Amino acid sequence: MKERVLIANRGEIAIRIMEACKELGIDYVAVYTKEDAESLHVKYAEKKYRICDYKDMNDLLAVADESGCTAIHPGYGFLSENFRFARRVVKRNRPLIFIGPRWEAIRDLGNKLFLKKLASELNIPVIPGTTEPIYNEIEAELKAEELFEWLTSQGVEKPCVLVKAVAGGGGMGIEEVRSLEEVRPVFRKIRAYAKRLFGDEGIIIEAKIPVYQHLEVQILGTPEGEYVHFGTRNCTIQSLNKQKRIEIAPGFDYNKNYNFNPREVEERLIKYSLKLAKHFNYDSVGTWEWLVTPEGEMYLMEVNTRIQVENEISAKISFINGRQVNLIKEQIRIALGDKLGYEQKDIVFKGTSIEYRLIAEDTKKGFTPLSGRIKKFSWTPKPWLTIRTHVPTDKEYEIPTQFDPNLALAIVYGESFEEAKKRGLEFLEDVIIEGETSEGEDLKTNIPFLKEKTHEIYEFVEG
Repeated sequence: MKERVLIANRGEIAIRIMEACKELGIDYVAVYTKEDAESLHVKYAEKKYRICDYKDMNDLLAVADESGCTAIHPGYGFLSENFRFARRVVKRNRPLIFIGPRWEAIRDLGNKLFLKKLASELNIPVIPGTTEPIYNEIEAELKAEELFEWLTSQGVEKPCVLVKAVAGGGGMGIEEVRSLEEVRPVFRKIRAYAKRLFGDEGIIIEAKIPVYQHLEVQILGTPEGEYVHFGTRNCTIQSLNKQKRIEIAPGFDYNKNYNFNPREVEERLIKYSLKLAKHFNYDSVGTWEWLVTPEGEMYLMEVNTRIQVENEISAKISFINGRQVNLIKEQIRIALGDKLGYEQKDIVFKGTSIEYRLIAEDTKKGFTPLSGRIKKFSWTPKPWLTIRTHVPTDKEYEIPTQFDPNLALAIVYGESFEEAKKRGLEFLEDVIIEGETSEGEDLKTNIPFLKEKTHEIYEFVEG
């Protein structure tokens, strides 16, 4: 029976999944909402269905059944890390293949407290703090005191701890504490907030790492227990809300003078990430996220059990038999039962790749997302440049207000960091995005911010 994949997503990731399916000779079906009618992923799809909501499980599964799909690719965002959806996909009366890890791995690795406790048991370094929920303010104060002492012993001049709701996420239910006197009142405040919003009063106390770089390890596992990695990425340049704006692979500049050996630190990051992946029998593409300090200390943050937005920069620097890797293709074919067909020693890393996220936002006003109409979007094609976008270039485009105003990904490749950086700045000077808001003002983008921050790639930042 020929496989047919339902692409349960939108925009540029839907287009990339379409391309991967075509290259693999697999049929696919796309979905879209009325707000996305002008999106290029709708234009390019040969077979498509309109749905009400990309998060509507019933709608998606109904389309899958009607169109005869045998598998679902969730992309990123939406339902991609919803273990209940993944479980339902594979356990229903007409089971489908979920193109991602087992639902148990999504559930367990997505629970940050469980992940932290397990990693600690495996002697994998995690951010110092509690590994069990705290419900008592005296216990919270004692833990905070311990963390203040630890931070001071590490030479941190202004130590800070974080009081976080166990059930929080996306920056919700979290507050900084800089003295012991603040711990109890902040604990009571966050506990009440957590109970009201999440129905869970559990609290985490955690040290705040003051200066760091944010690194990632890209891993691929198979159901047969095969594991490879595709190196590291650096995504330290982010918005105020800790949303990534520039990513680069590899994760370190090997020619830079660090206080540590970057290749040795990278090897340890990869070793720890693979150790945890093997412990979970992880069987898909996944990303292990870390904080690295100026002294080379490392702390596991979280695991993303899906394809990442920035997967292509890892692919750009990874070669098997002289050909660049396509991680989405690898993810799909492994999920559909193919063998890996190569080992770690067959993967050769070469060059540097940078990804810029082009977004309609006002970076000078807290990265406020903007909506409006794009009237002109153009750039000069280059052999070292890949643009991933759902925005048409031959007509005007209304930015939907229902989604984040992400416009495009620009992926730049160079034989060296300096070449990639030079090409990245060349692209940012060349690209044109013009439009206006609903109030008739000029539409702003984050391009000026990206230009400025290109000069700070690979620098440590204060948290």
